[in-house]
Amino acid sequence: MGHAVIAAEPESAMGGVELVLASASSARSRMLRDAGVAFAVAPAMIDESAVTASMAAEGGGGAEVAVALAALKARRVSSHRPGALVIGADQVLVCDGRTFEKPATLAQARDDLRALRGRTHELMSAVCVVRDGQTLWQHLARARLAIRPFTETFLETYLDAAGASVVAAVGAYQVEGLGAQLFSKIEGDYFAVLGLPLLPLLDFLRGHGIVAA
Repeated sequence: MGHAVIAAEPESAMGGVELVLASASSARSRMLRDAGVAFAVAPAMIDESAVTASMAAEGGGGAEVAVALAALKARRVSSHRPGALVIGADQVLVCDGRTFEKPATLAQARDDLRALRGRTHELMSAVCVVRDGQTLWQHLARARLAIRPFTETFLETYLDAAGASVVAAVGAYQVEGLGAQLFSKIEGDYFAVLGLPLLPLLDFLRGHGIVAA
């Protein structure tokens, strides 16, 4: 499948190297933008469900799937952006051995949240940087999140208030907003929970002269 640029090209990053985010995630774009990083957005259009199912059939765990998807996204966009540094990222949620993907519908979001209710799950967030099809760097962050045993009344109130945003994120939550009310405890890198291990990525970019040291 192809890809499409959905944002205007910004000025080049430091050193004149183009930096591209291979993701349509508004949360990832916001994190980079708020950190003062100049970048373009070119989402990679891939069938994540097919890749996840294929890797699971071959015994791949959540961490392997997250890293593979991040790299695949970056390589897909890199093939159209010669010389650019392309950032790919992905998240995989695993609870009691089950891998969760972004819910396709509100009904699936409801079922997912019921399955996660009262349990602790692991969220694996991978980031990969590729240039001309070659992986230069990758990083995997893990977080543990405990969802409280909320009531059915709260669940319906949450789904009504959150609206379409519940299908935009794995686990049907966004901890930076109303989704915070779902949790009793979160352990791990906050940025990684949002979808991008930002601090290790910034360290890599500083090392390559993309952002100021």
